[in-house]
Amino acid sequence: MIGLMHPTNLLVLYYTRHGATQQLAQAIAQGVESVAGCVATLRTVPAVTATTQPLAPAVPDQGPPYVEAGDLAACHGLALGSPTRFGNMAAAMKYFVDGTLNAWLSGELIGKPACVFTSTGSLHGGQEATLLSMMLPLFHHGMLVMGLPYSEPALSSTTTGGTPYGASHLAGSDGQNPVSAEELALAQAQGRRLAQVAQRLRAGP
Repeated sequence: MIGLMHPTNLLVLYYTRHGATQQLAQAIAQGVESVAGCVATLRTVPAVTATTQPLAPAVPDQGPPYVEAGDLAACHGLALGSPTRFGNMAAAMKYFVDGTLNAWLSGELIGKPACVFTSTGSLHGGQEATLLSMMLPLFHHGMLVMGLPYSEPALSSTTTGGTPYGASHLAGSDGQNPVSAEELALAQAQGRRLAQVAQRLRAGP
């Protein structure tokens, strides 16, 4: 295979407030790394505020580092995750995405596979709208956006989260629901599928 001397690097980029989206991100990373020759790079974004005062330290106190422009350039595929905010991604993730003009101008994400994931407090709290709206900037970047096929059995049996548009989690009104078995299986399947497609694209025809 051409160009596969180095691992296939999948960027799992997320924002979380109560940890639910982070749980999905970790499951997606597990799915990525279940594919031989693939590695997951977990990154997050800092919270934002409407005031001019700094809200977050330059380096997170815990968890993965904040994403940098170089992470986008270096990845072979992207999983983008955010909690739902009125049917859209959270402001912190939107702030980061709005700042990717240079990546768009250089075309560095064109042709790379991507997927999205989310978490909501209620079952019908805008999961699908959030996933669909998160896809829009990825299309503008020329990425190859993927969902979850119904060949994944958990997609038909789940009574919590999980959609054909991407992995999702029902966190509950207090954000404390653990990731269900179906949600975990679908997140891992999404990461695995992203990694497999990225490898095939790297290998060429």
